[in-house]
Amino acid sequence: MSPYFAEFLGTALLILLGDGVVANVVLARSKGQNSGWIVIATGWGLAVALAVYCVGSISGAHLNPAITLALTAIGKFEAAKVPGYLAAQFAGAFVGAILVWLAYLPHWRETPDPAAKRAVFCTAPAIRSPGSNFLCEAIGTAVLVFGALALPSKANLPEPAWTSGFGPLLVGLLVFSIGLSLGGPTGYAINPARDLGPRLAHAVLPISGKGDSDWSYAWIPVLGPLVGGLVGAFAQQFLYGS
Repeated sequence: MSPYFAEFLGTALLILLGDGVVANVVLARSKGQNSGWIVIATGWGLAVALAVYCVGSISGAHLNPAITLALTAIGKFEAAKVPGYLAAQFAGAFVGAILVWLAYLPHWRETPDPAAKRAVFCTAPAIRSPGSNFLCEAIGTAVLVFGALALPSKANLPEPAWTSGFGPLLVGLLVFSIGLSLGGPTGYAINPARDLGPRLAHAVLPISGKGDSDWSYAWIPVLGPLVGGLVGAFAQQFLYGS
């Protein structure tokens, strides 16, 4: 399998399960309706873990432009591969969102709230404050990249078998932790592809009564994670030298 296709497949799977758990919680007449934030955070953490298990040995399972660019900035990823990785991630996120739409097809017309429908696809702030929202996304992504670089270090996972066996699960737990602790203000996109790809899907899909796609906010879950990812990568390199 090509690493580019692996990034596409892994990101599509991530969004299918991640946006899928949001659909289960917020859409009307779903079996999981109103089951709450803990369910959403758990679903996203497990989605990340499974996606990394599925494609990590092929592409490294970046699944996130912020991670790809951060690794490139500190010399841990080839710059020539960046455009292909980013294209695969955004395309995978778009396709994953379409699959969520198909999986919950009867529930869109049963859900009267346009904001709830949009929330399945992309993030929105609890309190709209662009500067604070940007800062929250940057902080969350900095934690993600810092932690993702620290977890597979020899100090934490000394043997390669442990790294491949438990590494993806630990990354999923890292995302779970970020969701529980830092997800409240913005819904913790912490991934430009995770937000922009599904937001585009929301814009083009024939969802009855869906409302607008909130493009005025869309730049925050793209630029915030990109900045935060760089901060997390450089901080990890400065503190640990690798």
